[in-house]
Amino acid sequence: MKIEPLYEVFSANPSVGTDTRKDPKGTVFFCLKGPQFDANKFAAQALDLGAAHVVTSNKDLLGHAKVTVVEDVLITLQVLAKYHRSQFTFPVIGLTGSNGKTTNKELISAVLSRKYKTFFTHGNLNNHIGVPLTLLSIPLHAEMAVIEMGANHQREIAELSEICLPDFGMITNIGKAHIEGFGGLEGIKKGKKELFDHIEQTCGKVFVNGDDPVLMGLSTNLERFVFGSSLDYNVSGQLIENDIYVGFRYGYKDFQSTEIHTHLVGGYNLSNLMAAAAIGCYFEVDHKDIREALENYQPGNSRSQLVQTNKNKVILDAYNANPSSMELAINNLKEINSSNKLALIGHMLEMGEESDKEHQAIVDLLKKSKLAAILVGENFRAINLRGYSLFENSEMLRDWLRRNPVSDHLVLVKGSRMAAMEKCLESL
Repeated sequence: MKIEPLYEVFSANPSVGTDTRKDPKGTVFFCLKGPQFDANKFAAQALDLGAAHVVTSNKDLLGHAKVTVVEDVLITLQVLAKYHRSQFTFPVIGLTGSNGKTTNKELISAVLSRKYKTFFTHGNLNNHIGVPLTLLSIPLHAEMAVIEMGANHQREIAELSEICLPDFGMITNIGKAHIEGFGGLEGIKKGKKELFDHIEQTCGKVFVNGDDPVLMGLSTNLERFVFGSSLDYNVSGQLIENDIYVGFRYGYKDFQSTEIHTHLVGGYNLSNLMAAAAIGCYFEVDHKDIREALENYQPGNSRSQLVQTNKNKVILDAYNANPSSMELAINNLKEINSSNKLALIGHMLEMGEESDKEHQAIVDLLKKSKLAAILVGENFRAINLRGYSLFENSEMLRDWLRRNPVSDHLVLVKGSRMAAMEKCLESL
């Protein structure tokens, strides 16, 4: 089908729906189908609920004035999003990486929003459905867009890049995430590099952490804007404080910032903060605005949050975990000056054949760091626990903590999303 007629409908009704439970009134409703759901069954209901138009593969609705029948609804959604993207007259920054995508997206958007009408990925809408929905939520009067792209196998970033057509790109890092789907670390590197490959083909520009030799190597042939610790980079900076919260300063051309004090926990966030400052510098955001944006940013959704309870200080970093981010979090806890420290560590998923090896490495690191710790999840069961206690799930640990309260501790709570380690917070 030609996408232009459907785009005319979308232009008149610039809102997309995919779930009849979320009030489809006035939306262009896409009847998506997945392994456990089929919205095509609700196409007529969406119309009854006031949808302006319905895109479905249900041929029984052929000829209906407010219905477009297609072979594949998802592909149609993606094509429509790409067509909408092609109308943009403002820069689009594509963002991917193994760790820190969401934090980077939010920091970068906070900085850019000080000068531009900036739209960005909300929540975790970063996959083959989320990216098109994000693009279609961006109005043509925007001045900047930041699009987060996630992947768990090769060719996924390439496909998402073809939809969002980024003018600029950044890879946060390349670590051990989704090892099973990517087929090992080299597969992860190849998969993330697909963003750089797209930028190279379109003669775009990339933002690169110069302190990361892997990213510097992957971007050798690209036009790049480099940030990091060296004065030779476009933007240079350094950590000046890591007493739980991160403080840093940066320099750009003849400008040198004063100390910037943030609400982010963990020295590993320095690269995230530097990326946001560098992108702000590139797009000529005032340095005062960069500072205020970074100092006012409050992490949420269990990402690098410091939660002060009535009994403990809790570093809540339980949105997700992989071997790379787990190592950073444990090393950060080790370095913080606090007399009583405890790590509550949930297991990691999508590790494939590397699961036992990677979980053993985490336990060994905890023991080497001389940290008190409690482990959660079945993926720890088959390894040497080095004397640490193991609970089947976070609910069981939560209940144990109620009976055995912890007080006056600095507690790291970290694990994969499915481990739901945030459930322990109420008992701390």
